[in-house]
Amino acid sequence: MELRVTKLFSFEMAHALTGYDGRCRNIHGHSYKLAVTVGGEAAAAPSPQGMVMDFSSLKAIVSEHIVEPFDHALVLSQQSCFPHDLPTKTIVLPFEPTTEYLLQHFASLLTPHLPAGVALRSIRLHETESSYAELIF
Repeated sequence: MELRVTKLFSFEMAHALTGYDGRCRNIHGHSYKLAVTVGGEAAAAPSPQGMVMDFSSLKAIVSEHIVEPFDHALVLSQQSCFPHDLPTKTIVLPFEPTTEYLLQHFASLLTPHLPAGVALRSIRLHETESSYAELIF
């Protein structure tokens, strides 16, 4: 039997999609909501208190590797027509900053920092109140 725990996060981020035939080709922002779910075996929970992972430890990992770098940042792809050296917090990625690609990137940032016996089980990113993508392992 596996136990799973989820921690919710929020951050503000702007992006633009290169080559997109719609309004999202322009720089615009979202109030993102991120849900990170990790799991581990119930009988072998890493904590003596039976926790899969302490919520504060999960918060620290996600904050360091996702929330702090991406909060109030402008995220562009390398192919973007917008200048990459703007006098602002700009992150340039080798892919278009769609919700789907961001999820895959976020998972790759988190996985190496999870403790032994704990695995990323799902990660969900709400771009708007009614629109999200989810990556399930």
